Amino acid sequence: MDTLLAGPAGFALTSVDAYEPLIGSEAVARIRRKADRLRGMHVVNVNSTYYGGGVATILSSLTLLMNAAGIRTGWRVIQGRPDFFSITKKMHNALQGGEINLSRIKREIYESVVFENAVRMHLAHDAVIIHDPQPLPLIRHFRRQAPWIWRCHVDLSHPNAELWAYLAGFVEQYDAVVFSLPEYAQKLTPPQRFIMPAIDPFATTNRDLPESEIAARLKHYDIPTDLPLVVQVSRFDKWKDPQGVIDAFRLARREVDARLVLVGNVATDDPEGQAIFESLCRQHDDRIRILSVQDSAFVNALQRRAAVVLQKSTREGFGLTVTEAMWKGTPVIGGRAGGIRHQIEDGVNGFLVETVPQAAARIVQLLADAPLRARLGAGARETVRERFLMTRLMEEWLDLLGGFETRFQLRANAPAGG
Repeated sequence: MDTLLAGPAGFALTSVDAYEPLIGSEAVARIRRKADRLRGMHVVNVNSTYYGGGVATILSSLTLLMNAAGIRTGWRVIQGRPDFFSITKKMHNALQGGEINLSRIKREIYESVVFENAVRMHLAHDAVIIHDPQPLPLIRHFRRQAPWIWRCHVDLSHPNAELWAYLAGFVEQYDAVVFSLPEYAQKLTPPQRFIMPAIDPFATTNRDLPESEIAARLKHYDIPTDLPLVVQVSRFDKWKDPQGVIDAFRLARREVDARLVLVGNVATDDPEGQAIFESLCRQHDDRIRILSVQDSAFVNALQRRAAVVLQKSTREGFGLTVTEAMWKGTPVIGGRAGGIRHQIEDGVNGFLVETVPQAAARIVQLLADAPLRARLGAGARETVRERFLMTRLMEEWLDLLGGFETRFQLRANAPAGG
């Protein structure tokens, strides 16, 4: 297997072999053996957006890595009207503990739009992986001859009981359910697996950048570098607590001078994001920069140049932007929530906080102590190398899909498509 699979016009796919300097030859050989056993399998993923948020980031890299290993892996995105995505955003919030008025009309809109998508999708694959609640009811509309897996990425530690009772009726029809963490487990008949997300170190967001390119990206967005940068990168979502980040920064500035850069984006499946962004923009000034951009190279540059990265989430399925910053050797202050707690060991490779004053104190501490920043940053990068690279994620999916091999015959000679 070549390190890069060449395509037209010089394009190429990164294969598992490219990870050998990071994970070692034995791990690469083990993953290749598992992939070879499933070579020719046709898998499809279905989610709700091609960009914005961790799910799209993961699928963008994982589907290509699987294809490079000979497993035909497609990626579909459901289509929906604004009212559909307004409802599914309310569902997202309620799954993480918020309230919802689950009216009859909301359920009808939700289920009817998913039905319309089902008519157009023609899912005749060896495995179907459905991501999050937006496309969940698709399973009702197919005569299944292959495993269907529901992959839920949100924090399900305290779901709204009424909504979960409704959605569980769909979840029960799946052959397996995948959550990010064991604490998200639910009382369900299908077997449950726990697979934490991971990053692609070769993606534009994470690849090494020369200082000249870092400076150019920051200059393009008019980000001054005369002061230390405190950065948060995330969707504009109330659970990411962007207001808490601003409040903590203002409190820290009583003791240290710095500049806050809060960067996010508004995904197509998140109608609340624009309103949150506009409310935050009213606090923009010389020391607080708030941007809504979809620029992976800029995010990379910003995380590398930052003195401190925050992810002060109050609910967090996993927190992929934490992983990205840790990979760059930047110290991260994370909210003590969800998957962040599984990435950051407090005081060893970053800091965990629960309140605005705690976050402010850690900002002050890190900005005043360069050796501490270096020590935490080095520990953070090594944590990601050991536990959160895309090859580990791929291997866990290969193990799960391989478990269905004897139950469902693989159609290795089926027509290509995705």
